Amino acid sequence: MIKKTLDQAIKGSLIEINRLPQDHQRLQLLRFGIGEGERVLCLQNLPGGTIILRKRRQEIAIGFDLARCIHITELS
Repeated sequence: MIKKTLDQAIKGSLIEINRLPQDHQRLQLLRFGIGEGERVLCLQNLPGGTIILRKRRQEIAIGFDLARCIHITELS
């Protein structure tokens, strides 16, 4: 297991969300079902751009600046 931030996630890896930012962005992420302890798949990580996650059958795009504030553990 490797701890890092979401902007460093590797395409195709299973990740667990460890910590979210403590502001209004946290509420937005929770509305999309992205909370601490959730496991999601990194579908795409564009350099300096958008990170696309899959949670069950839902795909969620997260901007680079927000991704730098989300702490994760890479499981595979």
